[in-house]
Amino acid sequence: MNIPFLKFTKIYYIFSSILLAIALFSIFYFGLNLGVDFLGGSVLEIEFENRPENSVLQEKISSFDLGEYTIQPVGEKGVVLKMKEINLEVHQNIISKLNEVSPVKELGFEDVGPVISRELKGKTIVLVAVSLIGLLLYIMISFRKVSRPVSGFVLGVVSIITLTFDVLITIGFFAIIGKFYNAQFGIPIVTALLTIIGYTINDKVIIFDRLRENIIRRSSDDFKELVNRSINETLLRSLSTGFCTLLVLISLVIFGGETLKYFSLALIVGIVAGTYSSLFIASPLLVSWQKLRLKKR
Repeated sequence: MNIPFLKFTKIYYIFSSILLAIALFSIFYFGLNLGVDFLGGSVLEIEFENRPENSVLQEKISSFDLGEYTIQPVGEKGVVLKMKEINLEVHQNIISKLNEVSPVKELGFEDVGPVISRELKGKTIVLVAVSLIGLLLYIMISFRKVSRPVSGFVLGVVSIITLTFDVLITIGFFAIIGKFYNAQFGIPIVTALLTIIGYTINDKVIIFDRLRENIIRRSSDDFKELVNRSINETLLRSLSTGFCTLLVLISLVIFGGETLKYFSLALIVGIVAGTYSSLFIASPLLVSWQKLRLKKR
């Protein structure tokens, strides 16, 4: 069965533009609920004799003015508490309060200053940009022998456009849940974004690789038909891989606790966006690019 995916290209462009507009609006209007990693604050690392549930710890420290804080379990007994900058008195009072639950051993306490936080923001932006540039070079090198009807450079540019879409949709989602559900944007989410870039490029490469094979075998066929055929031939593989990955991630959201909840949620949004962009943005963009090139001729 040959599904005519490219018949509805305009609908894909309109729907994608709406999603992107919502994401950009959320990012610039709501902003990101940045965590201690980016804003600066205090980080307290402790170890319990018998670690209690996060809800018990939250109840114990709720009387302190800690701002937006996170409780991250580490290993079997450890906990890392990230909060706004506190003084020595509040620090000691927190330890005393937590000792009421179970004997506590302090492993470390440090302040993350605004200078370090600004440096971390800059490095994060550079890291994402370098990743995208690296993938552009990877696509160009992998498809360097493809010159007609589209070049490896075109495939690389289309990949970067769609990867940027995947990242912006995920960031926009976190701007929304940060505003309404107090989800913090920290290093785990940055890690998830880099994972999304690496994961979703695979979907695009699979389609492009099948397109290359079809161009060689069916060079006389219409380019639009070749792209549509390539989508159909790789559709089951893309959907089955994504579905199996999502099952694991959904389980982590439900059973993984607070530590993995938002990291897994970011991956879910990114993988769904990446699968969508591979099928309904990247492929139509190739056809539109080819049409534009022919018109200029």
